[in-house]
Amino acid sequence: MTRVAAVLVRRSMAAAAPDGVEPRTWLEAVAEDTYEVVAGLELVTPVLVTSVTGLDEIVWPGTEVVVIDEDEPLSSVVGRLKGEQAVVVSGDAPDLPPLLVGKLFRELGRAEISVCPDQRGGAVALACRLPMPGWAQPDLDAPDPVTELRGQAPGRRMVATVPGWHRLRGRDDLGLLDPGLEGWDSTRALLR
Repeated sequence: MTRVAAVLVRRSMAAAAPDGVEPRTWLEAVAEDTYEVVAGLELVTPVLVTSVTGLDEIVWPGTEVVVIDEDEPLSSVVGRLKGEQAVVVSGDAPDLPPLLVGKLFRELGRAEISVCPDQRGGAVALACRLPMPGWAQPDLDAPDPVTELRGQAPGRRMVATVPGWHRLRGRDDLGLLDPGLEGWDSTRALLR
């Protein structure tokens, strides 16, 4: 089985930059930490999908970098990925536990799409079999993407969920970072 884990980075994800930290520097740090989560997974090929130029320096050599428009729909982004299954992880989730990515893939054994919801609305990540089902028009920034996808699906059991996590979409979200979790070193360094 060919599995791809794509980190999606858009310019708008720099909004949580704390005082005194340049937004581009912040974006690179959180994106790099999120990429390190997926790049460390076994049996998964990491990919960077981004609307930000010059981010190829945060990824390991040989990693595919897919350039997109800032507002390109998620269904179009997923359509550019190659493999049998894919997960798209929002690039503003630097402390995401790798276990949650594994759970997203596992849920594809019984559902066509699986979602890791953000505890405050939206989604942190979404996984699907490739190609993505034609009925699905997902949006990680929708207020309730799980309900929306279940409404689009021909059957309710086609959309599964895993435990939720959080993204860093604004400065108020910085308190959600878990200092007890390993990783997210680049983000952590900017918060010192």
